[in-house]
Amino acid sequence: MAGKRITAARAAFEGKENLKVADAIALVKSNASAKFDETVEIALNLGVDPRHADQMVRGTVNLPNGTGKTVRVAVFARGDKAEEAKAAGADIVGAEDLMETIFGGTIDFDRCIATPDMMPIVGRLGKVLGPRNLMPNPKVGTVTMDVGQAVKNAKGGEVQFRVEKAGIIHGGVGKASFDAAKLVENIRAFVDAVQKAKPTGAKGTYMKKVSISSTMGPGVSVDIASATAQ
Repeated sequence: MAGKRITAARAAFEGKENLKVADAIALVKSNASAKFDETVEIALNLGVDPRHADQMVRGTVNLPNGTGKTVRVAVFARGDKAEEAKAAGADIVGAEDLMETIFGGTIDFDRCIATPDMMPIVGRLGKVLGPRNLMPNPKVGTVTMDVGQAVKNAKGGEVQFRVEKAGIIHGGVGKASFDAAKLVENIRAFVDAVQKAKPTGAKGTYMKKVSISSTMGPGVSVDIASATAQ
């Protein structure tokens, strides 16, 4: 009964906030009772206005214990670079043919990587890939000649983050089935990466609030000091 499960979870979270990260993980894990392995999600409320270029926050983080999900990777490349991408485990590799497939409405991947010479082709897909946050970008290492390493990073637990209009960053930091200590490690790595990505234009308090939740569960705020790398 979903209704009863949600009511029980809300009751368990009632009045609890600003928990130590280990206690917050224990609470989230014990209430992740859906029939699938829920993702543990983090939300960071930042003191930035991303409408200003000098307050934009974006980057990548390699989660030490992976994400627990299979990431499908598409690579725009030709020749040797296409072969390098395939050897590294890319799921889809192509050039104009891949562009046509995407224009046709088939987007069967979670991460898109391109060599620099492919950007004139990829650029035409901006309106399709941009809103899905799939556009390759040199700032996060997805426009690169080292496609083999980029594919391995994407497959091995690298997570991209980007602040949304309201100054919030969302990300998945593992699965509810993960060992609690591994989730804590992943959370600290994520928070640390966002701290390091602090933009020059950020004024006042940068990291205002950190919360975690599972896919179907309520959220709980975490003591920021306990969520930073120890």
